[in-house]
Amino acid sequence: MTEVYQQNRPIEGGYDAALGAVCKNGTFIGCESEGVTSFKGIPFARPPIGDLRWKEPVIADDRDGVFEALHNGPSAIQTKLDSERASFYFQSEDCLYLNVWTAVGFAQEKRPVMVFIHGGNYGWGGTADPLYDGHNFVKAHPDIVLVSIAYRLGIFGFMDFSRVPGGEDYTFSGNLGLLDQICALRYIKENIRAFGGDPENVTIFGESAGGSVSLLPLIRSAKGLFNRVIAQSGSVALTYSREETLPLTRDLLKQTGAKSMAELCALSEEELKSVNEKVGQINNFPERDGVILPEDPYAAYQKGEALPVDMLIGTNADELRYWIFDIGGIGRYRFASEVLLNNILKQLGNTDRQRVKTFLQTQAKKGISERMFQITELFNELLFRLPAVAQAEAHAANGNRVYQYYWTYPSSLPDLKACHAVELSYVFGNTDETIYTGPDPNRQLAALVQQMWVNFAKTGNPSVKEAKWTPYTKDNRNTMLIGDKTVVKSNWRETERACLEPLLKYRFNGNSASSNPGVFLILKTAATALAARIASWFSRPNREV
Repeated sequence: MTEVYQQNRPIEGGYDAALGAVCKNGTFIGCESEGVTSFKGIPFARPPIGDLRWKEPVIADDRDGVFEALHNGPSAIQTKLDSERASFYFQSEDCLYLNVWTAVGFAQEKRPVMVFIHGGNYGWGGTADPLYDGHNFVKAHPDIVLVSIAYRLGIFGFMDFSRVPGGEDYTFSGNLGLLDQICALRYIKENIRAFGGDPENVTIFGESAGGSVSLLPLIRSAKGLFNRVIAQSGSVALTYSREETLPLTRDLLKQTGAKSMAELCALSEEELKSVNEKVGQINNFPERDGVILPEDPYAAYQKGEALPVDMLIGTNADELRYWIFDIGGIGRYRFASEVLLNNILKQLGNTDRQRVKTFLQTQAKKGISERMFQITELFNELLFRLPAVAQAEAHAANGNRVYQYYWTYPSSLPDLKACHAVELSYVFGNTDETIYTGPDPNRQLAALVQQMWVNFAKTGNPSVKEAKWTPYTKDNRNTMLIGDKTVVKSNWRETERACLEPLLKYRFNGNSASSNPGVFLILKTAATALAARIASWFSRPNREV
């Protein structure tokens, strides 16, 4: 991060009304460049501090006044991680802010709105990451209003306090980050006209946070806040049960010495930041609490309980190779892949172990000679593609329009190929941000993909002149391959699907805090704290809370 945090200030004197947006909580003055007006650091909720710590968000109070909207709001509290550049930005509990990019002349316009939700394993990330800057996107597509939103992360956003004394007053604490996202969408619904946006045509999209945008349609309080979702590399799979969230609660209590919610709430922000450094390589995913989220999100989709929204969903061909970068090299990755495979095999019956063996053999016959990359293909399927397929199939079966993609265009960095997050700079048009793509990304592909996403946001159909999409159904399994060639394939990777789909019954979900102790300790000592993070994605519990 090169941006230095500055706080937006009230404006007492004159201002340029052409750069102003009149919202319920004040008039915000943005900054214009190259035909795009940006508004940064707009508060959409009361600060979640004091009596609101670990409580559901409260939408920003109505107020008068004129305020700068020039600087990103603080990042949510998190540990620093090289792959999450927003983690190096100023952090605060007071983190519920959003950014807007809109083309000049936005007054009285009614443009489709696209709302981006950042990823980061529900424990990292933020709107200050330059990869998510919306300037280039709106410059290329001035008929779109682009918004990015923040939400609470880690121990502030996804903690279950139901068994802590006093926890009965913190009913929704396991899903606060999701409720923050809904609060931001409510704010957008009420105020986006001020930025030239159409509150009746809102598309939410997220990468890795494809999980968030897949879960929001299952939450009743989100009804009417968006029309379409684009789920990039995420699905309903990455959620926890109540039992799976409890180890982190226990760890937080152990590290703080607190015995009750009153004692936790009495801790200062600085004290909790320090504690977060100790537990910060572990974090929860959204909680299947039976209140905010259903206990079985797959079944909820199958029963037609998701909101009737258009859906574009997809995964990347080499998702797991991202963690070569994240844990620090191919040697650590080779070691970790074997440990993770063994951890999975322990949970399977004999028939399902044979399915894994058959799958790995099939990958070898396809020319994937190195075992660690055969294992990579296994986890690509179990954690990403097959859950997305199941979600798409269920949503389409209930009469909703669904499109599916499979990203194949590779990174130019060694070993990463079409890894998790590689498509982000293409989608945003930020092709100078080469953290995942490597040098010389394909700018023609970036323009094509942006137009697909924009067309979907406008009409619910991502087709472009160069590539006509056809909806996904169980019968055709139509999937758009996005790479050197962009073409629809039916029954894509059918051999892999038929082999591994029965394993979805195990609900592999990336549980972290309760992961196999041996796996966790081996990874932590052998590959530093970053290696522990790979366990937090790919291990499931095998011990009691």
